[in-house]
This record gives sequence, C-alpha cells and structure tokens, in this order.
Amino acid sequence: MKKLILFMFIASLSFSIEAQIQTPAPSPFSRLEQKVGLTDVTIEYSRPAMRGRTIFGDLVPYGAIWRTGANARTKVTFSDDVVVDGQTLKAGSYAIFTKPSATSWEVYFYTEHQGGGAPQEWDDSKVAAKTTAQVIPMPVDIQSFTITIDDVTDGSAAIGILWANVYVGVTFEVPTDATVMAGIDRAMTGPSANDYFASAVYYLSAGKDINKAKEWIDKAMSMNESPAYWQLRQQSLIYAKAGDKKGAIAIAKQSLAGAEEAGNMDYVKMNKDSLKEWGAK
Repeated sequence: MKKLILFMFIASLSFSIEAQIQTPAPSPFSRLEQKVGLTDVTIEYSRPAMRGRTIFGDLVPYGAIWRTGANARTKVTFSDDVVVDGQTLKAGSYAIFTKPSATSWEVYFYTEHQGGGAPQEWDDSKVAAKTTAQVIPMPVDIQSFTITIDDVTDGSAAIGILWANVYVGVTFEVPTDATVMAGIDRAMTGPSANDYFASAVYYLSAGKDINKAKEWIDKAMSMNESPAYWQLRQQSLIYAKAGDKKGAIAIAKQSLAGAEEAGNMDYVKMNKDSLKEWGAK
C-alpha cells in the first residue's frame, strides 16, 4: 500500500513538472502602439501563420464575418474620438471584424470587443462604424497574419491588414488640429480662473509670496460669477495670512452662508472657528 501511494505521488509530481513546460503559441499574441498626431492608438491581436494553407476563400471563407486574427478578438483602442469613413468612433476600445471577398473587404468596428471569435448573434446596433476596403494584391506571401499602422500623418493613419498575398487598409482621422487649436486659444487668452485659484492656494500652502497669492485669488474670483463656499474659504485664509483681517472676515461670512445653505457642516465649523479667531463680531 505504501509503495502504491509513493508511486502515485511520483507520478503526480512528474505530471506537475511536465505541466510547467512552456511551448510556443500557434498564433502568438501581439500588441502594437502608435501615436498618431496627439492620439494614442493600440491594437492587440493574435497572429496565425499560413503553414502551407490557402487562406482567403478557404481557411477564411469569402462572405462570412471573420474575427480578423485568431484567439481573442482583435481589439483597437483610441485615446480620442476618431473618424472612419465619415463616422465618428468615440474614444475607447472596439473589436475589428471583417467580411472578406476577392476584391474588397467590409470592415466593422464593433463595440463588444471582449471574447473570442465572431458573435454567435450579430448585432448591428453594436457596429460603431463600417467601411469598405479594397484588396491590394501583394507580390509575395505574408506568412504571419500582420496588422500595421501605416501612412501616419499629423491628422490620419491607416490600419493595414496583411496575410497571404492580400493587403487592405482602413484610414482613420484623428482630431489633432482641433486639439492644437483649442490649446492655442487657451494659451493666448491667458490663465483660467482655475489656474489662478490653484496657483494662489499652492502659494498659501507652500508659504510663498502671500501678496502674489492674494492677487491671484482675487483674479480667480473676479472671473467666477458665483464662487463656491470652498473657494471663498481659501480666499479668506489668504486674506488673513496677508494681514487683511477685515477682508478675511467679510469673505468668511460669505463662505459660511454658502456652507450652511449646502449643508456642509465641516465648512460651517471651519468658518466659525476662523471668524472667532479673527475677532469677528
């Protein structure tokens, strides 16, 4: 009996050791990252090989939805909204499905990107964008299924799909110009109220030039039609630190009223404590 138990233990140990051996995946995973203008584009997919097989029209049938790769669904992620064939794809992740034919492919960006293979039940409502890409014959066979990001410019690029002797490309546009112009407009109009407020509060907390902090907090408040009680609280503290107790008391009373209206008892207490400390009547 002891010999039997020992034999079973050795056998299970051998199986455990064998289970730890790693072998190459038939369709290895790949991750492609590319900056297009100011937009981050990431594509994750698996790469099956030809292995002497006829690919399109055989292994990948014509006229049927294909996962566009192997294993998990091929996924593309955009950090910004992009445009495909006049259709806006919101920032986020999409599965890329295709329907190949001999001369052109239908390409779908599908919102349900999790899972493997094509959906058992295709849902047109989950197609965020659809376009048609022409087949460009390649002069040599591409043995491993490959996805590229080609023709990169400041405002666009193309997702290239290559396998066997086929290349198809899908162009997408990125909002580089709109993003840059918005940044220029912000810079040219000067700091925002939030910029002035954050700078003033930092100067207060870091013990820097309090008069400069007072200048900035006043500027922030002048740009804000209805300052919040928590903003007024910071302004009152800056005024007090700058030696303007009368101004600090007047502002703290405004903050207190706003905190009471909002029901924020923490700010109510802080304001009351400060008003008492500053000798308010």
